[in-house]
This record gives sequence, C-alpha cells and structure tokens, in this order.
Amino acid sequence: MNEMNYKQFLKTKQKSFIDAGFDVKQSELNKNLFDFQKHVVQIALKKGRFALFQDCGLGKTIQQLSWAQQVSKHTDKPVLILAPLAVVAQTVREGVKFGIKLEQLNTNIDNPIGSLKGIYITNYEQLKNIQNIELFAGVVLDESSILKGKEGKLSTLIIDTFKNTPYRLACTATPSPNDHMELGQHSQFLGAMSYLEMLAMYFVHDGGETSKWRLRKHAKDDFWKYVCTWSIAIDNPSTLGFKNAGYELPEIEYVEHIIPVPNETDNLFGDVAVSATELHRDLKRSYEKRIKKTIELVNTEQTIIWTLKNDEATHLNKVIEDSVNVQGADKPQVKADRLNGFADKEFTNLITKTSIASFGMNYQQCNNMIFTSYDFKKMLSIWAKKEGNSSYIST
Repeated sequence: MNEMNYKQFLKTKQKSFIDAGFDVKQSELNKNLFDFQKHVVQIALKKGRFALFQDCGLGKTIQQLSWAQQVSKHTDKPVLILAPLAVVAQTVREGVKFGIKLEQLNTNIDNPIGSLKGIYITNYEQLKNIQNIELFAGVVLDESSILKGKEGKLSTLIIDTFKNTPYRLACTATPSPNDHMELGQHSQFLGAMSYLEMLAMYFVHDGGETSKWRLRKHAKDDFWKYVCTWSIAIDNPSTLGFKNAGYELPEIEYVEHIIPVPNETDNLFGDVAVSATELHRDLKRSYEKRIKKTIELVNTEQTIIWTLKNDEATHLNKVIEDSVNVQGADKPQVKADRLNGFADKEFTNLITKTSIASFGMNYQQCNNMIFTSYDFKKMLSIWAKKEGNSSYIST
C-alpha cells in the first residue's frame, strides 16, 4: 500500500457527523431571535440532530422553540419537547411571548398523536405513556443533562425511544467538559456515535480500573473536533464573533458567613468533616445558629434559600414571612405550581434543595441566594443574569 492509498485508508476511519437536516434562511426564523441565536438555530436545522451547550441566559428556550417550529413546518408533522415538570408551563408562556404556539400534550386523549400537528410539550415522566412516538418528526430535550446517567432507566428510555426520530435537539447549560459519560450519552442520543464506540476510539482504561476512562493524549484534539461536529458550546455571543451587548455582567458577589461551634474533641482544631456522617454531625451541632443567620440575611427582595435537610426547610418556612417550601415529598403538580409561582413573584422567598429546583427554571427576577447548609458540592449555581448576591453559611 503506497503512501497516498494509506492516507486515504486512514481518512475512511475518521469519525464525523453527517448532516441530516435542511437549509433555512435566517430571514425565515422567528423575528425575536438575536443575530447569534439565528446563527445557532440555522446550524442546528442544517445538522438535523444537534446539541446546544449554552450558558444560562443565552435564550435556549426561544432557540429550541424556533427549531421545533421549523422542523414541524418542514415535515408537516408534530414535534415533541420534553422538559422537567415545572419548566413545561414556563415554556408554554415563553412561546406565547415569542409568537410560537405550543400545547401541553395530553397522553390520555383517544387519538393521542395521529391527527396532531405543531409543537407539543410534556414532562419527562410522561414519556412512558406516549403512544405512536414514531409519528413525531422531531424531539427536543430541554435540560438534556438528564442523559448523564448511563445506567439510568430514564436516560436509556429516552435514547431507545428516539433512536429513529429524524430530527433531535438537546439543550443544556450544564454539560461538564470533564464528564465524558455525559458527552457520550449526548453523542448516542443524537445518533453520532454510541457511548461505547466513543470510549473505544478516544479513551483508555485508567490504572486498570474498568470504570475509569482517560482521554488518550494524542486523541484530545480529534475528540473535541468530533464533539464540535454535533454540538456548539457558548458562554457569551462573542464566542461566535457577535457583540456582547446586554451580556456583559458584573461579577457575582459571594459572601461567606462563619458559624463558630465549640471544639468537643481532644484535637487543637477539632475534627474536619471528610465524610457525609461527619458533615451531618457538624450541621446538627450548628443547626440553631445557621437558622438564625439565614433569617437575618433574608430581606424584602426575592430570595432563594437552599437547604440540605427537610427539617431546616420546614423550620425556615414557619418563621420566614411570605415563603414557600418545595420538598421532594410534594406532589409533582404542587412542585410545579410553587416553582412557577415564585418565578411569577407570587412569593418573596423560595425554600428548597438544589436537587429539586436548580435545573431549567428562569429566575432572572431574583438575584439573591442563601445556602443555609454547606456540603461537598460546588455551590455556584447562579441563574441571575444581572448583579447577583450569594451568601453561604459554613461552620
């Protein structure tokens, strides 16, 4: 085999994403889109199956709605949007604002989809109840980081259900560039390359442990070039060469409040909490003081109060005026009503956990947050696209 034939042979081994979409002029897109958003939607439609990895506040909702509108128009078939429960009503309202009609899908109607056209939305939990899924021309995953768990039943159901859907769009603000499992799941959902194929091509077992994979040093550039064939990552419009007007934000102010607790050990500096058991021990010892400090920090402005345990949330809800407490035990519709109520300024203070309300909701009207409990997770989830103030309490 001569050199030229060998290069051609190597070229056949390259993995790339085949465009499966259609061309749309930017002038045909929703007039409410900014220039950089039109650019992104145009690319996503051309690709057909694509992922939008965009920072908070860049308008993923109007982009996914515009994408769905064009797919439905092009195919004359319905398009489905899947979103967290509380985000469903919020997205419907956004559609009204931007002149894009969509409806909540009723999975109990006699003829579920056959005669439907346009855009429909439902929450992820209803996916298992939808019949005739093949009649949808396209699907949008709002908060697509739900694909993160490779062994999760829901992520597996999503990938299997839509493997033959012609048009697919995944949207999230929270993909981790170091979480290759999440990227692999997105790749598989979009039909680019399966998770296992991606591992075999670009990764190697780290230290002999089959559960740990490391990106091959020589494959780093090729891997990220591959990811860029089916996704676009943006932290601000200037990433794509557009103007940043309206997106240049002041720095978020983080304020740490130290709660002193007595040293009940024989050690000079006490024991450092390095496990969940020790952490909850410290939280219990500082309970009253942390609750008191949280109450002191609450003012007349809208505030999100993040807690770690239900007893903290229940206590704060009783003593903080005009507050609503959203817990895991609440019925789904109760959660949705309360989270949307806070977005609509029906309540001044929202008390909840990051695992419940830190995905998908638009709380740009609120720029104050309090972390009553500290944990080992990174407490830097900020949606407010204006000057923000985040207080966290540690012991």
